[in-house]
Amino acid sequence: MSIDSQSGSEFSAEEITELVKQSKPKHVAIIMDGNGRWAQAQGKPRIMGHKAGVKAVRRAVSTAREIGIESLTLFAFSSENWRRPDKEVSFLMGLFFTVLQREIKLLHKNGVRLNIIGDISRFSERLQKQISAAEEKTAGNTGLVLNVAANYGGRWDIMQAAQALAKKVETGEMNSSQFTEEALSQHLCMQNQAEVDLMIRTGGDYRISNFILWQAAYAELVFTDTLWPDFDENAFKQAVAIFASRQRRFGLTGCQVETMQSES
Repeated sequence: MSIDSQSGSEFSAEEITELVKQSKPKHVAIIMDGNGRWAQAQGKPRIMGHKAGVKAVRRAVSTAREIGIESLTLFAFSSENWRRPDKEVSFLMGLFFTVLQREIKLLHKNGVRLNIIGDISRFSERLQKQISAAEEKTAGNTGLVLNVAANYGGRWDIMQAAQALAKKVETGEMNSSQFTEEALSQHLCMQNQAEVDLMIRTGGDYRISNFILWQAAYAELVFTDTLWPDFDENAFKQAVAIFASRQRRFGLTGCQVETMQSES
C-alpha cells in the first residue's frame, strides 16, 4: 500500500494519535530512497541529496523515539551500491565517517544504542575503528536501538548465518538435525531484536531491494512517492497509522484473528 494512494489520502492528526495508541510497531525498517533524484530536481549534484538525507535521518530517529518504537533500521548503503560511480561512493564513505563523529554524542545523550549491520570488512580501517568506537560508546544505552545497514544485503545476511551453522556442524558443536529456522535466526543480524513489523520505502519504487529478507518476512509494507530528504515527522506517522489500521493475520484467517482478539 502506498501512502499516496491510501483511500482518503491521509489520516488526520487525531486519527494518527488514536491509531498509534491502539497499535504501534516495535520495529520499523526504512529504505531511504530518493536522495539523488531530490538533488537533481533542484539542479544540484547528487551528493547534495545525500547531505540533505542526513537531516531526514535525524527527524526519523526523533520521531521513532517520540512514538516509542523499540528498533529503527535504516538502509544506508547496500552491498550493490558499490556499483555506483566511484566519486559518489567515496563521498558516501566520507559522509558516513563524518556523521558518525558528529552525531554519536547526541545519540548517546538521548539513550540511543547504535548498531551497524552488514559486512564492514570492505570499509577502510579508519571507518571500521570509528564504527566500533560509536557502537561501544552507546552499548549500554537502553532507549531506541538504531540499526544502520551499511554494505548490507539480505542474501548475504542469510548466507553468513548458514555458513556459521555449517561450521558448527563441521566441528561437531551441533548436528544437522539442530540446523533449524530458530538456530539460523540466532546467527542473523539483529538476532536479539523483534522482527520487523513495518517496512517503509520512500522514493516511489515498489521493491525491497535485498533488504532484511528474513527479518521482514511478515512485515507490513508501506510505499510513498516522497523522496527521502522530504520524509518528515508527518510522513513517518502516516506510515505508522497505516500499519496500525491493518489486520495482521500471520497465516490465520481474519475471523480467527478477531476471535483471538476478543478472547484476549
